[in-house]
Amino acid sequence: MIDTNLFISKAEKNLLGIFEELEIIRDLNQAKVLKAFQDNRIGEEHFASVSGYGHDDLGREAIDKVYAQVFNCDSAIVRNQFVSGTHAIACALFGVLRSGDKLVSVAGAPYDTLEEVIGTRGNIRASLKGHGVEYEEISLKDGVEIDIDAIRDTINEKTTMVTIQRSRGYSLRKPIDIETMTKIIETVKIKNPECICFVDNCYGEFTEVYEPTDVGADLIAGSLIKNPGGGIVEAGGYIAGRKDLVELAAMRLTAPGIGSKGGAMFNQSRLILQGFFMAPSIVFEAVKGSILASQVFMDLGYKTTPRPDDIRTDIIQAIQLDSPERLIKFCKALQFNSPINSHLTPIPCNVPGYDDEIVMAGGTFIEGSTIELSADGPLREPYVAYLQGGLNYAHVKLALKGILEHLDIHEPA
Repeated sequence: MIDTNLFISKAEKNLLGIFEELEIIRDLNQAKVLKAFQDNRIGEEHFASVSGYGHDDLGREAIDKVYAQVFNCDSAIVRNQFVSGTHAIACALFGVLRSGDKLVSVAGAPYDTLEEVIGTRGNIRASLKGHGVEYEEISLKDGVEIDIDAIRDTINEKTTMVTIQRSRGYSLRKPIDIETMTKIIETVKIKNPECICFVDNCYGEFTEVYEPTDVGADLIAGSLIKNPGGGIVEAGGYIAGRKDLVELAAMRLTAPGIGSKGGAMFNQSRLILQGFFMAPSIVFEAVKGSILASQVFMDLGYKTTPRPDDIRTDIIQAIQLDSPERLIKFCKALQFNSPINSHLTPIPCNVPGYDDEIVMAGGTFIEGSTIELSADGPLREPYVAYLQGGLNYAHVKLALKGILEHLDIHEPA
């Protein structure tokens, strides 16, 4: 059995320079958020809640303005009525696309839950395809890289929208960093200036200095129980970008004629504002922890992606474990080293929206929160544990120690 404390400490020493770079990103993002709060004169009056239809909710309007400024775009809708990131994305897609329009995914197959939204599986009648939207996927180069040439060859005047999934989802493809995203958007706009560039921004907020809307994305969406909620927002999502597109998405969430002007916030405005203010620092802790996990498991001989010195553009760390037993043991160990429900044992099961059985470890204060330390993975080859989140770096270190001990690692694999 290895000395886990010594092993982790050695890994940390190799990462000091990388951690210093992360601090710069955190500080720049924190300054950006602080300025948005100051410019929009956020005060205690914005914490108050209204009931019923939610008309004239000062807090809701202020939250939308803060998000729009931070994401450097025209407009935003931030609502606890979004039940998940998938719901926010679905509202954006269904709000904007119409029968006869064409949607192209430029990064291969999307995240599992979006397959049913698009209509590549599940209830086709309820999907975009069922509503007459044409869909096409551009395969990745060698299964991992964005194929710019294929994007250039595919996009034409009939392409209404491209969807760009920033994070990797349940795959080993590279997440799309802002530099690569800039190339994608520029390529699309050269071929069709009217094509809408939509970005699934889940897991990516505040991992880099710039956001997709800084480099030409027309519309983005994400979840408040991921990065921008700072670990304290109880539910919700956001959509941000061009004003006309955001309003169409808002009308999908509510109704035509209501759009972004209705919806009570159920006394959540303070938490949404506070979580957003905390988010750059919380994301820093999570990314720092994921880099440590990458280094530790790489030192043990496992395939990890991203590698410790790769550019980080999301909070997800993929660790290839190569067997279902090891994946399940990994998740059991993480659950045991969680603050909530540490006495429970994760077991693989079917989860709505996913095609394979999933094993999930999530001893989180907020159910399903992935800015809190959690791990999951589908029971399919090559049996990858997707580790994400961490409200503080110290907890990630403790959990890694517990995982190594539970896996009974004696020497590098």
